[in-house]
Parts: sequence; structure tokens; C-alpha cells
Amino acid sequence: METPNNKPNTSAPANRPSGFGNRGGVAGSKGPARGGAAGGRRPGGRPVRAERPKPEFDSKMVDIRRVARVMAGGRRFNFSVTLVAGDHKGRVGVGIGKAGDTTLAIDKAMNNAKKNMIKVPMTKDNSIAHEVSAKFGSSRIMIKPAKGRGLVAGSAVRNVLFFAGIHDVNAKVISRSKNKLNIARAAIVALKQLI
Repeated sequence: METPNNKPNTSAPANRPSGFGNRGGVAGSKGPARGGAAGGRRPGGRPVRAERPKPEFDSKMVDIRRVARVMAGGRRFNFSVTLVAGDHKGRVGVGIGKAGDTTLAIDKAMNNAKKNMIKVPMTKDNSIAHEVSAKFGSSRIMIKPAKGRGLVAGSAVRNVLFFAGIHDVNAKVISRSKNKLNIARAAIVALKQLI
């Protein structure tokens, strides 16, 4: 709409309350522009993300438990995290971390897994050389090579073998124990027999 002296009408419409205008920006924009493409933003307006380096080890949380302590003022909760980490090239480790916050417990578990990492010797088709069995706590497992079968395993043993990069094996948890930490550590003890 043009005013009589041929200037565009920049005032707010009558049905809007005063002070609800453009707030210093261009009509239709969401406020003043903040930097151009050189200021860390793409031409479309989204910020440019720095390329994050790929982590050295992949990891998966096997078990997480909330542990309660009874104190004078009530209960205090902590988190216990069991984590398996590996590079899919023969290196694998199991770690445990405890903290009042889950992210802190996961970081501690990752550092513990890196500290307790082992290097598993594999055959040329990424299998193991011979059958191994091990016991940790009340958990007992058995791992044997099975050509052309892929990775046939369950529970935490599967995670350990997967992150180690081992294929064409058949694994079984023989005991009745359901403790994921002990089963994962039994798998590590079994793989140590190959070294």
C-alpha cells in the first residue's frame, strides 16, 4: 500500500499492538542477520559444523545398574555401567565405571575398557584358530570356530566377539548365570587363551 507522498507504509498494522514491529530487522526476517558465510554460517543460515574425528574404538553398553546406598538423609543413587569397546580388528576390552551420573559412568567405563584391552590373533578369514572355553565367577562359556556360519553367539559374548571383529564362530554360555559383566569377562579370559 502506497501513501499519498509515494513512500511505502512501514508502520505496523492497526490490529497489532504497538512495539510488535520488525524489531530492527527486515520485514519478514527473524531479526537482524548475524554474520555471513565467513562468520561460521552457511549461505542458508545454518552454522557450519566442524568435522568430528571418528573415535578409535566403537563401544556398546552391555549393562547399566542403579545402585542405592542408605544414608542419614535418605537413599543416595549411583550408576554402574558395563561397556565393551573394540576396533573390529582384533582389539577388544571390557570396562566398568561407577558414578553418580550416567555420562560420567560411561566415560569411566570407556577408559577402563581401553586400559584392559587385549589383542586377539585371528585367522585370515577373521575366525579363531581352535576351540576355547573359560570360567569367570559363576559364568562359563565356550567358543569354537564354525566356518561359514557367521557370528552365532548370545548375551554379552556376542558383543565381545563383534567388537573384536571375529566371524565364523559358534559361542555358547554353558552356565545358568545371567550376569552380563561376568559373561563378558569370561569371553575375554577365553580369548586370552589364543594369545
